[in-house]
Amino acid sequence: MNRKPLFKLQQSVPQILLAMSASAALLGSLCVNAAEQDTKAEENIEQISVIGSRRLGRTVEDSAVPIDIIGADALKNSGFTETNALLSNLLPSFNFPQASLTDGSDHVRPAQLRGLAPDHTLVLVNGKRRHSNALLNLNGSTGRGSSSVDLNAIPANAIDRIEVLRDGAAAQYGSDAIAGVINIVLKSASSGGSVAAIYGANVTEMDGVPQLESVSEGSDGNLAFTEGGDRSLTDGQTLTLQGNMGFELGDNGFLNISTEYRDRHSTNRSDYDNRENYARLDDGSLDPRELTVNRYNHNFGNGDVEDFSVFYNAGYQLTNEVDLYSFGSYSKREGEGGGFYRRASDSRNIEEVYPDGFLPVITSDIDDFSLALGAKGFVSEWNYDVSAVYGQDAFEFGVINSLNTSYGPTSQTSFDAGTLTYDQLTLNVDFSREVDVSFLESSVSVAVGAEYRREGYQIDAGEEASYAQGTFGPGGAVTDPVDGPFGAAGAQVFPGFTPESEGDNSRHNVSLYIDLETYLTDDWNLAVAARYEDYSDFGDTLNGKVATRYSLTEDLALRASVSTGFRAPSLQQQYFTSVATVFVDGEPTETGTFAPSSDVAKALGSPGLDAEEATNYGVGFTWSTDFNFSLSVDYYQILIDDRIVLSNNLSGDAIADLLQGTGANQGRFFLNAIDSKTRGVDVVASYNVATDGYGDLAFNLGYNYGKNEVTNIIDPPAELQGAGFDQDNLFSGTELRRFEVSTPRNKYNLSATWTNDDIRTTLRTTRYGETQDPSDIPERNEVLKPKWITDLDVAYSLSENLSLSLGANNIFDVYPDATRENVDDVTTFSRLFAYSSFSPYGFNGRYVYGKIEMKF
Repeated sequence: MNRKPLFKLQQSVPQILLAMSASAALLGSLCVNAAEQDTKAEENIEQISVIGSRRLGRTVEDSAVPIDIIGADALKNSGFTETNALLSNLLPSFNFPQASLTDGSDHVRPAQLRGLAPDHTLVLVNGKRRHSNALLNLNGSTGRGSSSVDLNAIPANAIDRIEVLRDGAAAQYGSDAIAGVINIVLKSASSGGSVAAIYGANVTEMDGVPQLESVSEGSDGNLAFTEGGDRSLTDGQTLTLQGNMGFELGDNGFLNISTEYRDRHSTNRSDYDNRENYARLDDGSLDPRELTVNRYNHNFGNGDVEDFSVFYNAGYQLTNEVDLYSFGSYSKREGEGGGFYRRASDSRNIEEVYPDGFLPVITSDIDDFSLALGAKGFVSEWNYDVSAVYGQDAFEFGVINSLNTSYGPTSQTSFDAGTLTYDQLTLNVDFSREVDVSFLESSVSVAVGAEYRREGYQIDAGEEASYAQGTFGPGGAVTDPVDGPFGAAGAQVFPGFTPESEGDNSRHNVSLYIDLETYLTDDWNLAVAARYEDYSDFGDTLNGKVATRYSLTEDLALRASVSTGFRAPSLQQQYFTSVATVFVDGEPTETGTFAPSSDVAKALGSPGLDAEEATNYGVGFTWSTDFNFSLSVDYYQILIDDRIVLSNNLSGDAIADLLQGTGANQGRFFLNAIDSKTRGVDVVASYNVATDGYGDLAFNLGYNYGKNEVTNIIDPPAELQGAGFDQDNLFSGTELRRFEVSTPRNKYNLSATWTNDDIRTTLRTTRYGETQDPSDIPERNEVLKPKWITDLDVAYSLSENLSLSLGANNIFDVYPDATRENVDDVTTFSRLFAYSSFSPYGFNGRYVYGKIEMKF
């Protein structure tokens, strides 16, 4: 990625902020107090939820299932600009670790709700299903084996509110809604707007990781290193520009447009490399270059990313009975993420090309597009909503600063590695009405509908040099062009997709649903739902849900739900095929991922994929008082059978023989292999205080306790039993414990916001419970102790329509314990990569920022 223009743009930040201030002063006499209007509108609208019930006007307080509403103010009172990071900071049941060295997952990072996989949460925009991204998360990160919606492609300034349904809802909304539903409601103002500029950087000291001061030759002829205090860094400089504008469409419509541009520079939390980089001289002594070579040769942290996105939301009242609506988006992301450094003496390097070794870099070029069109209204006592939504995500892989060793000294150094594309078309017809029933206290809300969905998934091969085997040997040496031995094939760090991996696959499904809801008495609400779905690739499924709420008093209510659900195997899981370098217990290994229907996977015993089946139970209570205090407590249990997971990296003599010619020495594939049980408790409380002359205070508390357990594992397929592969079963050690312990067992979110005249101060602190980074080798299993992460944001209104914010995320610069101090067996790579990628709050340290916003 060309950083020069971006560097110039970031240097212009002071001029940008000055221009915005001047513009605000000129517009001040023409503008109303938009912030005041927004707050009043939010107070009115936050009580109404789109999800959880199809009964019109259903409030959050009356809901039979737990729903969180996050308003626009909460989203902007923070230095976070990524939507996933914002949700993690505000929701205790939401987990967003920030892994590094995970290939494409460095560019589209997955997140989790209630400790389940990223693809167990359904994402809606304005109540309509959002398409997933094309990437499949494959390497050592949370959410391994899943593909999910890229929430970070939705800019926070386009969002009016976020509704989070923490309950199984597949019977209402279809596949993926096992952990819950996240609904993004876009802004719909027909006038006014805002522009903002945010600039920040990580200003940090790496806890437990010393600065390398000097390198010398010791008395024993080996390298000697002098270390100083903890390493201090300033990096990750990030510029974010945001804009939002509302327009009237004639007398009866609106158009609201939001844009965001983000330029984030990389962070690096690697330790220094203490290995010898060059081959020894003929007399056995060190190469003199060992004393001067850059020892910080890996990039472990956030990669370079440049984002641009635009969202629109529009509506028009055509007649008194018909409203037209449309919304859509386009986003583009270009990123760079480092791989594993190849030393000068590495057999995968060619010293004529890289005399000092090289750090190969994976690049991404992601284009995401969506468009929704619909009409809703009223006809013959029925409310109707007819819509069509299309979305597409294309992930183009590239590799730079690399080479194909087997092509010798003339190898190119940059490669087109291929493209993944996912697209989805969804057609919906929904009807609802109230039906009077004489023996019931209230009418029955009846909702029925149908959905057709078509999905496509395409893999395009990279250029030949990105995957092919040339005729040169290890290190680029001349060798026998027929018998070899040959050097490593394909682009180093990420061999391109081969023609054998190419494919263009699709499927479709049809679903029918019915929802019924009523009050059996003045205090007792009951809702039931059923949904039938028929998929072209694995068959049909029928699911149901019952939810109820009973008011014991005006302030106290009990609620409960039980439902069945399912998740269809994604096309990515069914058809993805690739060979890449994977980090396995501290060592990089060429690992092949093979489609379950491929000849290789079938030889390993793959039976193909079927849908997951789930049962959700929830019970809780809500308590709200006249003195501005509210509390909800909910217990949940989620049982998932036939869960689709990626097998362990299978190795051994029999596996190696089977993989001959694929470029891999380990193999894996997807299959319905485990059953799991997830249990937990969610607690949400809020308390608001209005003081006389000292401003207003708003306190919020969120708590989540969650425990994941693998309850059953299938035996290895008959083809593997006795075949001599190294693992005891398909999911030994690491893979099993990732499901159980790689997310925090508990998490607290505490916040207080003080507003007084022109000042608003928000203080948030989050306690992340114990998390583990598991390993098959007990001495390398890493236990991450609980830590508190504190954020502070202070905003001051310079005028009626201009505000300035200063703040810091992780203001006390807290890190997870350094891996070198946290494991008994410190390997080369556990030293180099100083902190665990499973840290639920990342490992980039303190981030300080400033923000200026103008409203008009």
